[in-house]
Amino acid sequence: MIPVELQVVGSGLRAIAEEMGAVLVRAAFSANIKERRDCSTALFDEAGRMVTQAEHIPVHLGAMPEAVAAVRAHDPAPGEPWILNDPYAGGTHLPDLTIVTRTGLGYAVSRAHHADVGGVEPGSLPSGSTTLAEEGVVIPPTPLDDHALERLVSRMRNPDERRGDLRAQLAAHRLAERRLGELTERRGRETVARAMDELFAYSERIVRDALARLPDGRFEAEDRLEAPGGELVLRAAVTIAGDAIEIDFAGTSSQHAGNLNCPLAVTRSACFFVVRCLTAPDLPASGGAFEPVTVRAPEGCVVNARAPAAVAAGNTETSSRIVDVVLAALGTSLPVPAQGQGTMNNLVLGTDAFTYYETIAGGQGACPDAPGPSGVHVAMSNTLSTPAEALELAYPLRVERHELRLGSGGDGRFRGGDGVVRELRVLAPCRLSLLTQRRSLAPRGARGGEDGRPGRNLLNGVELPAFATVELAPGDLLRIETPGGGGYGPAGSS
Repeated sequence: MIPVELQVVGSGLRAIAEEMGAVLVRAAFSANIKERRDCSTALFDEAGRMVTQAEHIPVHLGAMPEAVAAVRAHDPAPGEPWILNDPYAGGTHLPDLTIVTRTGLGYAVSRAHHADVGGVEPGSLPSGSTTLAEEGVVIPPTPLDDHALERLVSRMRNPDERRGDLRAQLAAHRLAERRLGELTERRGRETVARAMDELFAYSERIVRDALARLPDGRFEAEDRLEAPGGELVLRAAVTIAGDAIEIDFAGTSSQHAGNLNCPLAVTRSACFFVVRCLTAPDLPASGGAFEPVTVRAPEGCVVNARAPAAVAAGNTETSSRIVDVVLAALGTSLPVPAQGQGTMNNLVLGTDAFTYYETIAGGQGACPDAPGPSGVHVAMSNTLSTPAEALELAYPLRVERHELRLGSGGDGRFRGGDGVVRELRVLAPCRLSLLTQRRSLAPRGARGGEDGRPGRNLLNGVELPAFATVELAPGDLLRIETPGGGGYGPAGSS
């Protein structure tokens, strides 16, 4: 295929994935999807390989191939939507509902974080969950007809909102089928299929070429998670050999009784993110970029948990720490940024009548040649903040403060980005769940740069732990101070 034709068809495929995301966001009911854009879309070829994805949520996208493989095993009919969220059968954590449809030329996929999918706490992110069943409805790969949809939403809080968000996902899939049909009619089915093959192969070539230019060797690092029962250790050994890279988590803590566990799909996703950032960050995303990457983790460890281990925070918090530890290992020989906030600061407020979920921005680590940005969603998250107007219109909550946490970034030749301060006042009785990290272990600076300040969770001025579930009364004030990023290089150096 000539390069110009490949660019034209490739751009058409990427545009379909992006338009899927636009339809999903605009048609969604919940603030979490329509305002924060906590959703992702992608297209796969007939062999189940990811061909292109929209620039959405890294932790969603890298784990999507397992979801497609799980559905393909059931030989879905063309146009038939299938839904799943089981982390041990292609999902990530339960609130991420994934829909897969077979198109005329492969598969269309959407994944969206729903504000509730049942479970013991509103929002389906209980801080103290120990089994998957406590976190919500577990959905293996299942055909999604009208009857199945109604059966599922009846087991979730706010069924009208759940129904609306699921229908928004289905609308995105109908759009993808129509647009792919139009593209194949214009360009020819064989031409589009060959373009899919070439896009996959091109991504693999570019990443392999970039890896071949990195120094060979084995590089190791260790980091820790703040678990309610004590710290968990993550160890990573990264081996670069020619045009391939292997990341091994041998020595990582065993899965534990809480919910910081994650399935191997999430671990792979975090590793893919790091490799893409260090090799070809501007490369249009395709599954071919993952081909040079091998990820190993002992079965039954915290980054390759066995069912029915709870995983609510694994998808958000452990994935963030995987990024930190893999970057730290590579940082022993390569110039990599200092650590960012390393948490998504998961906050859930709700009752049986409403559920509100958000992640909160923080500081990014400084780079070898520039300061870290402030008030951004770092690493595996790529969402927006819910606007105060939208939040206050939809929920019995009031935003009293949302500002940069000045001075929270670590000092250095280049300073780490600052975190934020976010204060929410509760106007009706509800439950609070917090799943956070970097409250005692600060984001580390690099090459002599100072650490960022750890975060804090406060309720009416009283400090809460990193993981907490609390009953709130009208008038209670919740204050979240998110971590700053680490600095790079000694302060005053040039």
